[in-house]
Amino acid sequence: MDQKIIDLFDEYTHKPLSRDQFLKRLAKITGGTAAALALLPLLEVNYANAATISEQDDSLITEDISYPGDGATMTGYLAMPKTATKKGCVMVIHENRGLNPHTKDVARRIAKAGYIALAPDALAPFGGTPANEDDARALFAKISVEQNRNNFLKGFDYLRTLPASNGKSACVGFCWGGALSNQLAVHAPDLKAAVAFYGRQPETADVPRITARVQLHYGGLDERINAGIPAYEAALKANGKKYEIFIYEGAQHAFLNDTAPTRFNPEAAKLAWSRTLQIFKDTIS
Repeated sequence: MDQKIIDLFDEYTHKPLSRDQFLKRLAKITGGTAAALALLPLLEVNYANAATISEQDDSLITEDISYPGDGATMTGYLAMPKTATKKGCVMVIHENRGLNPHTKDVARRIAKAGYIALAPDALAPFGGTPANEDDARALFAKISVEQNRNNFLKGFDYLRTLPASNGKSACVGFCWGGALSNQLAVHAPDLKAAVAFYGRQPETADVPRITARVQLHYGGLDERINAGIPAYEAALKANGKKYEIFIYEGAQHAFLNDTAPTRFNPEAAKLAWSRTLQIFKDTIS
């Protein structure tokens, strides 16, 4: 698919670009409205592909939970193995679409690997993630950065109360969640590992505060996000932080999301996920 189309869709999903504006610009690239509408199913997510681990998997416990946030009640999705052993905890942070079936499936994948996974809903203070993705994206503009960060930090407090927790925590985030994963690395001193998939980097002045191991995954074609890599890496190196940076050549933004057909890259996703599970094994098992 033409990279200009992928870039336009990325702009639509990350900037204040209305659906009408997006479709008009897409029609100009594709040569008409009919062609633009025909392309939409290839661009937009398809949650029919979301369940790689079944909700009914009898080796897992899954449930909707709530915990006290910063001036609001937070809700989320919890998944864990049924085994009696103590387990490390992983916070799963969704993209700018909110808590959706794909994010819940990622939580189940982590639980299947032997960890407690919590996927909070950042939009809980607004009544939760709406079904319409455009509505969800609009709500993200209303989020208070500090309150939202506190809501996720309090999620680690909740995880520590679970009888099955071994007291060790990590996080993994995607896109908007990748940026928040980097922020949690800065603001959560007890965090053991922070994994960020194609997420915006923190301010370099904040890097000295990081105590967690950091693992960063980027698509080679993701110019918008990749522009921040050099400064972040230089700050991590200068401050003696433990970090890994992986750039997957030929991969797009959101290459791990298997519900996004034109951007999902099976080879890059498989390798990146194996590296993610390895850092969890090394830090919170």
